[in-house]
Amino acid sequence: MKNYYLIIALFALILSSCSAPKIEDQATLKDAYKDKFHIGTALNATQITGQDTAGVQVIKDQFSAIVAENCMKSGPIHPTENEYNFELPDQFVEFGVKNNKFITGHCLIWHSQAPRWFFTDDEGNDVSREVMIERMKNHINTVVGRYKGRIKGWDVVNEAIMEDGSMRNSKFRQIVGDDFIKLAFQFAHEADPEAELYYNDYNEWYPGKRDAIVQMIRDLKADGIRIDGIGMQGHIGMESPSLEDYEAAIVAYANEGMKVMVTELDMSILPNKSRDVGADIATSFEYQQQLNPYTEGVPVERMNEWDERMLDFFRLFLRHSDAVSRVTLWGVSDATSWKNNFPIRGRKDYPLLFDREYQPKSIVPKLIEEVKK
Repeated sequence: MKNYYLIIALFALILSSCSAPKIEDQATLKDAYKDKFHIGTALNATQITGQDTAGVQVIKDQFSAIVAENCMKSGPIHPTENEYNFELPDQFVEFGVKNNKFITGHCLIWHSQAPRWFFTDDEGNDVSREVMIERMKNHINTVVGRYKGRIKGWDVVNEAIMEDGSMRNSKFRQIVGDDFIKLAFQFAHEADPEAELYYNDYNEWYPGKRDAIVQMIRDLKADGIRIDGIGMQGHIGMESPSLEDYEAAIVAYANEGMKVMVTELDMSILPNKSRDVGADIATSFEYQQQLNPYTEGVPVERMNEWDERMLDFFRLFLRHSDAVSRVTLWGVSDATSWKNNFPIRGRKDYPLLFDREYQPKSIVPKLIEEVKK
């Protein structure tokens, strides 16, 4: 009798092993898109350190490219003039090398999340143009030089142009002038001549900003300065931008010989309206509820709409895969997306490809099938 039950158990085990799909046999995003463009994601601190084990597994299995969400920005990596904090960046780069990922460094020069000391002297006054340039050079040389040969591309300058095409009046511009962009690219190239160099921005599909970026590319090239690509951040919504405007920007940058990267893709499913709420508490509550409607999950019909719009964007990327070299999601899971608290703290959003339990959402198999067409 014991042998009988043993045989039954072994037979059941064999059947289950034959019927259950092996993880390694399942289609993945990185394999599906490997002949089109890199598909990547941003890593937060818990993923870099390995604490978020579920997130790490998704990154290893699904993505071919990685970027650090925060730890390589100038504030965290260079908190004081004579201090660099390379602990997390080193782990991030080590993870990328070990797992054969295309690694992007983000970002060298950005007005936001920059350390306050960067712009001031000991008395709190703005430093001179000469001092500011020297600080930029030292920062770029040190950071880029440390990862020479391992980080394949750098977001050299981030968000320096406004939607109307004017220059953002950042501290870099105030102290150095418009040529701070040129100098940043020059210093980055000197630090690692083999690394690709990118300009990265949001709302880069606005006609005014698009045209200004095109002119910046031409100006840099005219001065003999290397620039390899444009990062289109890709923080999109259900209504905006239009596919036509986004495509026009891709074409404009590609026509200048640029690689085009979608660098921070997420798509908010939530409404994003602004109006004068007034002081009435009931009205305010109604307004807050209107902007945070899916606290218990998204209705299937609305999720299908989200899927179709995301598919439309990937169809666009595939149509221009001769120019698009990378599409990077800004995060792994809905659970940790910055969109959950933007622009209102406490909002619950669903902007990424994997849900709060790190399971692929309905969009993932659709994206894998789309590339086969």
